[in-house]
Amino acid sequence: MSVTATPERVDAVRAFNRFYTRVLGLLDEGLAHTSYSLTEARVLFEVAQRDEIGVAELRNSLGLDAGYLSRILARFESDGLIRRERSTEDGRRQVIHLTSAGRDAFGVLDTRSSGAVQALLDAVAAADQPRLLDSMGTIERLLSRPDRPRALELRPLRAGDLGWVVQRHGELYAAEYGWDETFEALVARIVADYVDAHDPARDNAWIAEAGGERVGTVFCVHKDDRVAQLRLLLVEPSARGTGVGSRLVDACVDFARGAGYREMVLWTNSVLDAARRIYQRCGFELLDEAPNPAFGQQLTSQHWGRAL
Repeated sequence: MSVTATPERVDAVRAFNRFYTRVLGLLDEGLAHTSYSLTEARVLFEVAQRDEIGVAELRNSLGLDAGYLSRILARFESDGLIRRERSTEDGRRQVIHLTSAGRDAFGVLDTRSSGAVQALLDAVAAADQPRLLDSMGTIERLLSRPDRPRALELRPLRAGDLGWVVQRHGELYAAEYGWDETFEALVARIVADYVDAHDPARDNAWIAEAGGERVGTVFCVHKDDRVAQLRLLLVEPSARGTGVGSRLVDACVDFARGAGYREMVLWTNSVLDAARRIYQRCGFELLDEAPNPAFGQQLTSQHWGRAL
């Protein structure tokens, strides 16, 4: 579900865009100290990636106005960088080839652009470079509009996951519900207790991953010999409405049943509407509720349960 961004967030993105275009030199008269604009360089790059490319295909891949692209190609043709001709397979299709001069021009542009990025990365500490690249990947994933949903995988915990579980609970619940740091501290204690008392036959935890990115988690822990407890269900905003939450809860229920538990219970708060709907779809019923002033808010705590 899309949500209207606040003016403050719009201002933050615009400020980042201004910063980034300045850092990359995109406001200079020519890209990488050449005579080509950023758009012209992108066109030259796309043409250089294959032996020939159709004009319509090039326009669609770059999202350019037909007239604008036509003017760029006319300049390239005049400078002897490209050759346009009719396709031998379909006379209605116009295709473009780079000339030897065009490949030389692309080589200069590509070398200078790579050098500029190399200098940019060299100015960043080596230990920080992976974090920078991960952040760039996150921006690309979140702003992309994939035609198909990313494949979802439920996997066991591995190094770094426990810290992520604590961090994302703290960040998301503060941003979405205004909960204070005492909630993050509670999550940290639950995670620590899971590690200290973990019995592989009776306890388990999962990370939901899509496209190499963590998008959710859930824990199944031992309450007593008959009863398992579902804890720490979380689904990232980018994955909500895709069935991730139900997959996680189903995995928890299936494990508890296979481990010999007879019942599963969980604790939540009434404000967590999306989570409650998932619990209901997975067969849980409300057992009791009571006022619960916690995490800097006036809440209503609820206990849910189901037979296994």
